[in-house]
Amino acid sequence: MKEYTYKFEMHSHTNWCSACGNSSPEEMAAAYWDAGYAGMVITDHFLSGNSAVDRSLPWEDKMRAYWRAYEAAKAWAQGKGFTVLFGVEHLYGNGKEVLTYGIGLDFLLAHPDLHKYSLKDYCAAVHEAGGFLSHAHPFRRAAYIKDGVEPQNEDMDAVEVFNFYNEDEENRLAVELAREAGKLTTSGGDEHIQDGDAIGKAGVVFAECPKDNKRLVELLRAGDYMLNVKGRVVPRNG
Repeated sequence: MKEYTYKFEMHSHTNWCSACGNSSPEEMAAAYWDAGYAGMVITDHFLSGNSAVDRSLPWEDKMRAYWRAYEAAKAWAQGKGFTVLFGVEHLYGNGKEVLTYGIGLDFLLAHPDLHKYSLKDYCAAVHEAGGFLSHAHPFRRAAYIKDGVEPQNEDMDAVEVFNFYNEDEENRLAVELAREAGKLTTSGGDEHIQDGDAIGKAGVVFAECPKDNKRLVELLRAGDYMLNVKGRVVPRNG
């Protein structure tokens, strides 16, 4: 029987690329490493969302700004047995967002104005590149999210059914959405600061540590993982 022991954060932000971030890439990586995680995905807000990247820059410079944040965290983790992977959180409209995994700098450079794509075209481009998509906190209530607009997860692979900073009812509705739509599930801390309460209490848990984006996506697509919910390891379809 497999033992699921490798904790992995799937939703995190840094102050280099997320305007709402409070800690550097190195500080965020250190926080998760100290908490016993095997790795993390940095999912800074993409250009249509709460990005800290200068939007007046040429496309390549903007994409390299995102990549530098990832590289800084990865460099900090070198030799520590801690894996840092790259992702983004894309705002597709009405305050609704999608966590994007399995992509890299080459993909971003090859898709100028990616943040302006329709949701269907965005998902198609990510899937063509071998990526994986999870709808972030689909039922969160906040001032920046338009009330009454249902999440559009048809072209996504999964639903973030536990977001540490969501209310329990918001997460419960996300669980129902995943079940009704037959989607995989993810959990994320949505942490923005190195001493945040979500660290240790969210993410996915693997039986092996994915060392690169390709393996991360393979494990997610296979459903070969469990969820970290409030610090407890639970089945992903529980």
